[in-house]
Order: sequence, then structure tokens, then C-alpha cells
Amino acid sequence: MIVIAHVSDIHIDAGERATARTRAVLRHLEDLPYDLAAVLVSGDIADHADPAEYDRARALLTGRHPLVVCPGNHDDRAAFRAGLGPLLHEDGDPAPAAPVDQVLRGDGFVLAVCDSSIPGKDDGYLEDGTLEWLDRVLTDTPRDTPVLVAFHHPPVPLGTPYVDEIRQVGEERLAALAGRHPHLRAFLAGHAHTAAATTFAGRPLLVAPGVVSTIRLPWEHPSPDSQYVHRDAPPGVAFHVLDAEGRLTTHYRTVTVGD
Repeated sequence: MIVIAHVSDIHIDAGERATARTRAVLRHLEDLPYDLAAVLVSGDIADHADPAEYDRARALLTGRHPLVVCPGNHDDRAAFRAGLGPLLHEDGDPAPAAPVDQVLRGDGFVLAVCDSSIPGKDDGYLEDGTLEWLDRVLTDTPRDTPVLVAFHHPPVPLGTPYVDEIRQVGEERLAALAGRHPHLRAFLAGHAHTAAATTFAGRPLLVAPGVVSTIRLPWEHPSPDSQYVHRDAPPGVAFHVLDAEGRLTTHYRTVTVGD
């Protein structure tokens, strides 16, 4: 089996809370009695895009499994590259402010990670250059090799108004691209701070739970300290599993934050 762990929204800052929650999740992955094909961290690595936050995040994320990490709306591309450069899978030498698009070619799969961030804004959009890059990755990948496409912002509403207002827009362009590449098996996203599963362009769209917090759904009670998020909910991780028949299954797990 090909198993990809999917983590999102760690929001590392100067405090200890986000660090402790991220450390617990990464330690859980490190301690697994199995070699993961990849660990994907789908955005909002730093909370304020401060260089010290990226230094702390780099130390936390460095481990034994192959890692792919992409920016979110809280990240800054130049600071992200400067702080996390050794962990990135970029081709060539892109300009500091260019989209951080990366590809990991594993044994029996390809993980193409697109930068959906818009500098200075909270919503998402895939630039034309990113879509052209993704089209090349898919074209160059044999049709019998499954490709998973990841980004920070989900391209459809999830029934979470606070997040849906700042989702990925211009998604019809991505849907048209997907229609040309049947070996694109699924889309993976973060941003929503909730484990979720839906569809987009006829494929699964699988959203990782948040590490730093969990969003309140409209039909749930607000927490005592916020109408938007539950800070006391445990962090989580998604495990995406590709079997020998090419079937994709996703399992969600919560992680206990230790003493």
C-alpha cells in the first residue's frame, strides 16, 4: 500500500501551544511502524510569516518520511522559501515571489502540490503559470500512474461560511484541466480546519483537519472563547491510502497532545 499522511494548518508562532500540537502530530508519524510514502503539510505553516516561525517549523517538520510542504494564506512566499528551502521540491531557481509549486515522484504515485496563495489576500487562486506547470506534470506522467493534486485552499464551498468566503476561486480552469487527465485521482486541501470529504471535477476532494484548531460548524455550539473555532479539540491527521488496484481510501485520526 501507498500511504500518504496529510497534515495542515500548523500556524507556528512565538508561543508554545501550536508548537506542542505540531510536535505531537509529527511525533505520531515518526513513531509509526511503517514507512510512509510521503507527509504532506498543506499550508499555513507560519502564523505571521516571521523568519523565526519558519526556523521553528523547519526543525519540527524534519523527519524520516519524505515531506512536501506548501504555503497557505498566512504564509509569505519569499519568507517561506528562505526558511524552508531545504525541504522544498521545486524545479530550477524560481523568483522569491513566484508560486511555490512542487512535485514529488514516488514509487507508484505522483504528488503535485500547487501554490494557491495570493500575496496579501486570504482567499486562493491558481495562477496561470501554476496551471500550465500542473498540466506539464500530468502530461509527463504515465497514464497508469495515479496523480494526487494538493493545495491549501479548497476550490468548492464546504458549508463553513467563515472559510467558504476565502476559498479558492477561478476553479473552473482547474476543472477543465482535470478533464484532460484521467489519471488525476484526487484533490487534497487544507485551510478549512476540519476533516471533510466532498467532490470536485468528478474526483474526491479530501480536506485535512487542522492542527492548531478546529473550525466550528454552523450547526454546532460556539466554544467559550470563540464563535469560529474550537481550540480545545485535538489535532488530527488524514491518511490517504492507494491500494494495488488504484483505489483511494482516506482515514482520519486525532492525536493526543502529551504532557
